[in-house]
Amino acid sequence: QVQLVQSGGGLIQAGGSLRLSCAASGRSIFSINAMGWYRQAPGKQRELVALITSGGSTNYADSVKGRFTISREFAKNTVYLQMNSLKPEDTAVYYCNAQGVSYIDWGQGTQVTVSS
Repeated sequence: QVQLVQSGGGLIQAGGSLRLSCAASGRSIFSINAMGWYRQAPGKQRELVALITSGGSTNYADSVKGRFTISREFAKNTVYLQMNSLKPEDTAVYYCNAQGVSYIDWGQGTQVTVSS
């Protein structure tokens, strides 16, 4: 299993930028099939925001393409989500996860609130 600890997030005005971090322990992120960022807004289902595979391929939700970037730093065993040009509709609790062959582990979640 993988333990994931998130940091970052908070309250920001529309148009601003934030970076979320997801530090992994228990397994190298290099060996994890995929790591992703998801979000859940009040009254809505959790949705995929961005995904990065062990090979470095990335995938983004249409709503964040061109604004958000997922990246990883092997030395720190950490995955990041850089969020630019934030919009009020980006307001949600953001979760990172690690997807292996036989497991899916989640971070604790972090609130991102974008004011108009």
